[in-house]
Amino acid sequence: MTVDRLVHIVAGSFILLSLALARFHNPNWLWFTVFVGANLLQSGLTNWCLMSSILRRLGVPEGNAVGCSR
Repeated sequence: MTVDRLVHIVAGSFILLSLALARFHNPNWLWFTVFVGANLLQSGLTNWCLMSSILRRLGVPEGNAVGCSR
């Protein structure tokens, strides 16, 4: 598993989790969805992502772009 794949998995999981929590618990959980979306937008514009930095420090290997295989 590479840094890029894990970042996408974590972001997607957070979005789905917050949507489920908003639906079944409290609509204020949608603010968490907004936060995740804003973080994805910021990382796309600046090419820096805190989650990627954390995963690299934990020793997760870098990899190919999403969708590329060898």
